[in-house]
Amino acid sequence: MNDLTKRLSSAVIGLLLLIFIIAKGGYLLYFSLYIVSIIGLREFYKAIENVKATPCYLVGYLGTTGILLSFIFPNINLDLIFTIIILILLIIMVVHKGYSLKDISLTLFGIIYIPFLLFHIGYLDNTIFLYLIFIIAFGTDTFAYIIGNLFGKNKLSPTISPNKTIEGFIGGILGSVVLVVLYSVYFKITPLWSMILLSILTSILSQLGDLAASKIKRITKIKDFGNIMPGHGGVLDRFDSIIFAAPIIYYYTKLFLI
Repeated sequence: MNDLTKRLSSAVIGLLLLIFIIAKGGYLLYFSLYIVSIIGLREFYKAIENVKATPCYLVGYLGTTGILLSFIFPNINLDLIFTIIILILLIIMVVHKGYSLKDISLTLFGIIYIPFLLFHIGYLDNTIFLYLIFIIAFGTDTFAYIIGNLFGKNKLSPTISPNKTIEGFIGGILGSVVLVVLYSVYFKITPLWSMILLSILTSILSQLGDLAASKIKRITKIKDFGNIMPGHGGVLDRFDSIIFAAPIIYYYTKLFLI
């Protein structure tokens, strides 16, 4: 099986699984986000070890578990979770000579960057806006790749991601707008101009999320975060744009559409 076949096969399987999980929602969605978050957090912690950081894996996993519990038990709020995690990290820095301020800071950053942002998907459970996260993020990525290959001449950020172009960046935004307009018309979501604005903002943020992950890989001198998905790399390689798209869609819809 060649690389293209592996990439397409894993993409189809992943897409079908994603649709099933979103359609079921509820605990299946929450636990799926938890698993993805744990794997993604581990990938991030492994990467930063290359820059002589010593993240506290256990605290990271506990923080992710706390975020999951806040979805299952409404009385457990994120204020409590992050207060406990911050206090634990500071105590560890005091009593354990092996952990520095840099180590606990990156440990906390990992919790915020991956599970905290990713779990915003769960806030949109059972709403018509949930699918938009993936439509915009994956649509942007697909159109940016196609337009970039066909017309790309001007580099977007050569020091971070040499293959990305300004033409591809714009193509990703336009493709996102087309997909969101079709989705909005089909499901009668109004006002349409507001949905177009949402697609533009989210498309830009999702591409910045991709660049942010690429920057981390540059800093830590790795090609991919992992190899859990054949042809696609690790969890963070596939969900880097989703991590940025989920919060913007949640807060935008909460403030302006719901």
